[in-house]
Amino acid sequence: MSIGMILDYLESANDIAVGIRLLLATFFGSLIGWERVVKRHSAGIKTFALVSLGSAVATALNIYLAMLPDLSADVSRIPAGVVSGIGFLGAGTILVTGKKQIKGLTTAASLWVTSCMGMAIGAGYLVVGIICFLLIMLANIVLMQLSKKVEEYSKYISLYIEVNKDGGVRKLTKWITTQGFSVNSMTKSKEKTLQSSDAAIIIDIDFDKKRSHQEIMAMLNELEYVSYVEEI
Repeated sequence: MSIGMILDYLESANDIAVGIRLLLATFFGSLIGWERVVKRHSAGIKTFALVSLGSAVATALNIYLAMLPDLSADVSRIPAGVVSGIGFLGAGTILVTGKKQIKGLTTAASLWVTSCMGMAIGAGYLVVGIICFLLIMLANIVLMQLSKKVEEYSKYISLYIEVNKDGGVRKLTKWITTQGFSVNSMTKSKEKTLQSSDAAIIIDIDFDKKRSHQEIMAMLNELEYVSYVEEI
């Protein structure tokens, strides 16, 4: 039996073929969730597996209803509902912290595109579903690492810094100017500091050229009036 014949069977409306597609959607979804778990994100293997499976089932059901001779079904209604519904689920993973960090965007986007992958597989569009799975893994693993490399040597950096209340902000501003950097913005943070004698600020710095963010943070940590530094 050729690969083409196997694909034709798996893409058919046969009950066994649909069942195999559901297993495939669940498996791919769990692999995407596993990548999120490794990076300690909120939505994990079970969430992604269920999202992919649910999307595949909804799409397969939609096609089944459309094929019934005595039932006039809108083939776009259920997939449209899945896409919007996953949008609400993804929104629940997004969190804005007191340091003005936005966390969970990648997880939310991954949930949404995983549902699209599940719909493609559920509809029997296996080639597109498999390619979608590979591209999701590429974006979350390879492109994520590339993005970190680019951000590490950017000319701009946003920092959460805890400095001594007794002239710490003034000294920090002077140090930044001495280094030839410029301050784009500086705001006081409501985040509770590690030491009661410190004040927390969020500062955006513009370097004169591309610099290693780790080196800049190491330099700041050596300042006696700085207690804590974190890139945001």
